[in-house]
Amino acid sequence: MKNPILNIILIGCLLASPVYMNGQVLARASVNRDQILIGEPIKLTFEVRIPLGQIYTWFNLDSIPHFEIIDKGKTDTSDNIDGKQFHQELTLTSFDSGTVVIPPLTLQVNGKSYATDSIPVEVSYAPLDISKDYRDIKEIEEVPKPKWTAWIPWILGIFTVIAIGVIVYLLRKPKKVPAVAEPAKPKLGPYEEALQALEELRKQGFQNGEVKTYYSRLNDILRVFMFRKLKVATLEKTNEELIVQLRETPMEKESFNQLVHALQIADFVKFAKYQPDEKDNEQNFAVIETAIKTLNNIS
Repeated sequence: MKNPILNIILIGCLLASPVYMNGQVLARASVNRDQILIGEPIKLTFEVRIPLGQIYTWFNLDSIPHFEIIDKGKTDTSDNIDGKQFHQELTLTSFDSGTVVIPPLTLQVNGKSYATDSIPVEVSYAPLDISKDYRDIKEIEEVPKPKWTAWIPWILGIFTVIAIGVIVYLLRKPKKVPAVAEPAKPKLGPYEEALQALEELRKQGFQNGEVKTYYSRLNDILRVFMFRKLKVATLEKTNEELIVQLRETPMEKESFNQLVHALQIADFVKFAKYQPDEKDNEQNFAVIETAIKTLNNIS
């Protein structure tokens, strides 16, 4: 060889050329046909080659102007000596007539943009076949009504008559006046009721040593008797007020003084926690009983 240096340079270029070719990015888009009818599907195919180890951002396929995306196919990938191969198919359609263009779509590789070519597609209407008969718009045809619809006015009339009859009946029906419940009359008279209550209290005696309850019950028996027999409002009065009412009755002085003492003892038991002995309890019971008998005779 006349020039060994030149030969070495040529051999180096030949060896380096595949590496250079392998480092190229390929981004190509194609369609299966460039003429469609409105609404017909068309296949858009992406073929991409990226060198191994490169960082990339795929095409933005959210929307394509003048086209509607029917289906996005899976992206198939494979690795070989030429780099990473990508293959994806999209199914599109268009409803815009005329020549519409699929614009260039951009792929980012290591911050550099690679765009596909724009693809024109002719979108047209279906051709009119004048050899076929012309079909004019037909007139509206009357559909015969079912036979049962003839009974509808009669049915409505019957229901209307029944409804009117019910309304008239309800309006003329005499309203029942609710019976006023009469207050229940006590079976026993005031005197008999008081003696019966005293007898029950005598039998019960003291329960669990409740002297206060015993004297309250004894006092209430006298109050109820005076309320029913003498028509005196005694149920809400204190014993002092009750004594003032008793002064107006023609009781003997001795009987009146004993009754006042019994009422005062009842107040001492209820409010001062006074504990009378058994003799006092029997005496106060007898005083109340005698007072009831006396008031019953003089009223």
